[in-house]
Amino acid sequence: MDRREVAAALAYLGRLDPRTIRTDTGRAREQIAQWQELLAEVPFTTDHGWDVREAIRAHVLESPYPMLPVDLARGWRACRRDRLARHTDPTPFADPDDPTAWQAELLRSRSAVATGAAAPSSQRQLPSGARTRDIKERLCETGSCIPPAVRAELDRYRRGRAVGEATAARETPAHSVPEDRRPVPSRRGDTARSGTEPRRPMMPATATSSVGTVP
Repeated sequence: MDRREVAAALAYLGRLDPRTIRTDTGRAREQIAQWQELLAEVPFTTDHGWDVREAIRAHVLESPYPMLPVDLARGWRACRRDRLARHTDPTPFADPDDPTAWQAELLRSRSAVATGAAAPSSQRQLPSGARTRDIKERLCETGSCIPPAVRAELDRYRRGRAVGEATAARETPAHSVPEDRRPVPSRRGDTARSGTEPRRPMMPATATSSVGTVP
């Protein structure tokens, strides 16, 4: 902002918050010079999303303290960061084989978004708000997720497989059991074990004495 824009901003601020008014001419000039020094890079208004008067009004409504020029400077920087965060670089029209021209066009696009001369590009952002349609609803409209041409190509193989399975079912006797389903014999043989275990042989009785054992 230049001195005239700073003076207009201070006049608007003084109307909303009389505590910032300087009645002395010398002090008013010093105030304008101080604000202009700190707000030289802050625009008064932009085409997209920034207005000093809106920032001043928001500060007066939210803060009980008098507004300082750094409050406006911080608000402008926050606005720049928000705009760049919502921006997606569009594909430059420059020749990709010319990296200098390619980067220069990207920088011009980002600078225009940061300064408010252009709106952020959201061409790659996902849409929000609308409920995505359910898969069943889309299948009811299209009939199937398989394209008609692919479905017609697959029908030939499906019919051939169905005919082959029907032929195999007719040739197989109903009482036959597939080999892969036959019971596997036990590894220990087919003989069943008896319910009692063989007894151990009895040891011969021995006579004991106080001296030792006599067979």
